[in-house]
Amino acid sequence: MSTAAGSSSSSSKPISSSAAASSSKPASTAPPANDDLEKLLNREATAFQREVEVERILKAFKLNPYEILDLEASVTPEGIKKKYRQISLFIHPDKCPHAKAPEAFDLLKKAESELSDPAKREQLDAVINQARLQIMQSLSLPLTTPADDPKLRDLGLPPTAYKERLRMESKDLLIDDEVRRRKAIKMNLANEGLEARKKEEEIESRKRKADDDKAWEANREGRVGSWRTFSKESKKKKKPKIAVLG
Repeated sequence: MSTAAGSSSSSSKPISSSAAASSSKPASTAPPANDDLEKLLNREATAFQREVEVERILKAFKLNPYEILDLEASVTPEGIKKKYRQISLFIHPDKCPHAKAPEAFDLLKKAESELSDPAKREQLDAVINQARLQIMQSLSLPLTTPADDPKLRDLGLPPTAYKERLRMESKDLLIDDEVRRRKAIKMNLANEGLEARKKEEEIESRKRKADDDKAWEANREGRVGSWRTFSKESKKKKKPKIAVLG
């Protein structure tokens, strides 16, 4: 009985505080490891998102600043500046490891500059409105039909499909405008080149005439001297007059 009691009393001894602390240590080190892993994954995800955004900008249609900034044409000037700040900070070359981040950053800055110019934005909006007009005319719908109108959905153009068609129609018109603009520039340069050549020929002609006049004046004394010499020799060679006997 005493042996059983002894074993019972020994098994019921209280656990020391140091033993309890040592048993709880592994549980306390686990959360920091999980936090570090989560931070690492977040950083990798952010870096990946930055590169995805750079690729989006590089693939965007360069003649449409709205597309580069991923904005609707109805955006306010304040909305343009806000979106530009957000994306520019997100893909800044100092933060984004993508090799073409500087190129995307320049495109973004150019797009913001064009949309902030009232005259350029007005021209762009006019092209987009023309594209919208062509779509509505092709569908025999009023020009004021909104993008979410049920009639468009009934015609197989839900909002997303309509926006995509508007984007493509706008793209075609913008390309046409750019082609015309470049042709005009080329013709102007050609005309300017022609005018420049004409002016150069006129200047060269006047220069040649001035040189000829100068050379003629420089040889004047020689010509006069030659004429005098010729006159004297001619007088010497004249035959004497024969007197007629009467």
